[in-house]
Amino acid sequence: MKILAVDSSSKTAAAALLEDGTLVAESLARTDTHSAVLLPMIEDLLKAAKTALGDVGLMAVTVGPGSFTGVRIGVSLVKGLAFADRIPCVGVSTLEAMAYNFAGVRGLVVPVLDARRETVFTAVFHTGEDGSVTRLTEDAQLPVAELMTRLADYPDEPVFFAGDAADAVLARPDCPGNAAFTPLRLRTQSAFGAGIRAYEIYTAPDAVPDDFTDAALVPSYLKKSQAERERDERIAAAAKNNG
Repeated sequence: MKILAVDSSSKTAAAALLEDGTLVAESLARTDTHSAVLLPMIEDLLKAAKTALGDVGLMAVTVGPGSFTGVRIGVSLVKGLAFADRIPCVGVSTLEAMAYNFAGVRGLVVPVLDARRETVFTAVFHTGEDGSVTRLTEDAQLPVAELMTRLADYPDEPVFFAGDAADAVLARPDCPGNAAFTPLRLRTQSAFGAGIRAYEIYTAPDAVPDDFTDAALVPSYLKKSQAERERDERIAAAAKNNG
């Protein structure tokens, strides 16, 4: 089965084409204009791989957490492409997709994406030399200091940080001593992990076909947008003044 995977949840726009679990082609670029870059990237990727969109049997996309705008663009694009050609599509946690880049490396993988105000989007995964990826915690938005405290519960494994906040976390004085060097290639988001995880979800024995339609594909932000937070703050301030 050919799988087309997309990740636009950070400053990296990425696309990958897989044949089951094997990478066929991929492309990525740092950009602030995902809406202008992503579709041409997919078209060029398919052309280079001599693959038509109609040959794709499954689409995958990271659904968050991450940039609100980036996630919306990626999800909307995949929904549109999947609807037009009736292609099943799977939404994958951005953090889980990043962890799958480390499949085959033994240790703890801790993706960290900048969520502002000294917080990160994060989760903890265990990866094994056999290619296994096991989720240990749910996706969450945490203060960085709290994450450092939680990682003290895992002293016996190398810890690999990935994501756009990895360098800042590694520079902290309270960073765990078992933090390991993470090559830039693994630290950078790509769409490959999303494709691998999506294939697992889609082919699971308990998979439900209705879960893989364009209508069922939705973002997972974990927090309110800035506009929503500002609205809530205005409402709270107005209530306080009126009280």
